[in-house]
Formats: sequence, C-alpha cells, structure tokens
Amino acid sequence: MTEPLGASYELAQVNIGRLQFPLDSPEFKDFVDALDPVNAVADAAEGFVWRLQSDTGNATDVPVLGDDWLIINMSVWRDTDTLTAFMYQGQHRELLARRREWFERMREAMTALWWVPAGHRPTVAEAEERLLHLRAHGPTPYAFTLRTSFPAQGAEPTAPVNIPEGLGCSV
Repeated sequence: MTEPLGASYELAQVNIGRLQFPLDSPEFKDFVDALDPVNAVADAAEGFVWRLQSDTGNATDVPVLGDDWLIINMSVWRDTDTLTAFMYQGQHRELLARRREWFERMREAMTALWWVPAGHRPTVAEAEERLLHLRAHGPTPYAFTLRTSFPAQGAEPTAPVNIPEGLGCSV
C-alpha cells in the first residue's frame, strides 16, 4: 500500500541479520565487496530518502539489540512501491537470493516497516522498538511488513513493548 506523492509521511524500514561467520571472514567476501555498489544504487534509486550509515559508509558496525552477531540495515523511502522496486532488482536482488549463505535463518521477524513524518530520521532504538513490537503483536499500523502493510498514520503501539535492560541502543 503506497502513499500519494508529496505525502507528509515517508516509509522507514529496518532489517537485521545474524551473521553465520565473522564479517571479515572469507565466507563474507562477496557480501562485503557488494556493499558499496549496492548502497550506491540505493542512494540513486527512485524514492530513496536516507539510509543509516556510520563512518564506514554502511551500518555493519552499528550495534543492534545488544548482539555482536547482528548487523542492521535501515533506510527511509518515499513509499512501499519504491522500496519494493529497489529490493527486487539488480545486484540487491542477487544478494537477497544468496542471503542464506551469510545469515542464519531466523524464526522471528527480522524486518519491520513503519511510517515516519517526512524529514524524520529514525534511530536504532526506534527501529529496535518497532521490530520487537512486530514480533510481539504481528503486523499493525505501528510496525508492519511488505506482505501486510498499512497506510501512513500516527499509530500507537497496541501494547507496551518491554525491551530487556541492556538490549536497547541508540545512534
């Protein structure tokens, strides 16, 4: 479900992955070598607004959920249509198809979407809270998936989400 052009909301997305090997291992070479080119394509993509990055130019060294084996990708897009168009084309699609080579298969949600006011840049703590909300309550207007999306609105959580002490972080 997309929002009209010029909307006062933008789509935030977070996805995390649990590494199967250290990021600097030979097993991750193809993935690491593709980060800069794929990020450059994202930065130039129709509907792209912003992405989380550290001084390295990506976010692989940004802590998430207090787990050193998790890496985070977070970005803001104009709407679900432009995010989907980027995700399923070109080199990103190729990497997505190979994700099981690098990341553990997880039973819990590792991706969440939510609407933010135009110009807002979400924090890692905000992304963690949305992801944990999705895990606890399933898709709601507060945190959802591409498969079950909602229109932009100022949704509040259906119930408080308890983030265990030491699990939250912010950038």
